[in-house]
Amino acid sequence: MGNIWQLQEAKNKFSELVEKAQHEGPQFVTKHGKESIVVLSVEEYKKIIKPKSNLFQFIQTSPLSKKSISIERDKSPGRDIEL
Repeated sequence: MGNIWQLQEAKNKFSELVEKAQHEGPQFVTKHGKESIVVLSVEEYKKIIKPKSNLFQFIQTSPLSKKSISIERDKSPGRDIEL
């Protein structure tokens, strides 16, 4: 059967589809002969969405990391407002 399923077959054999996704890799479901969705295991999904680096590494490698940024607070008094 491979890893390509027609929609009706995927609905009828959903448990088998899930098993194959977990043990054999992503499973493709077609609708009207065109690829429509991919069923994949949680492990595969987590690999896809996992960031390549953490926030600290991202900031360090950013093109803006070499720019100097003023982090001092403006000590001028606030503006007057009428209440």
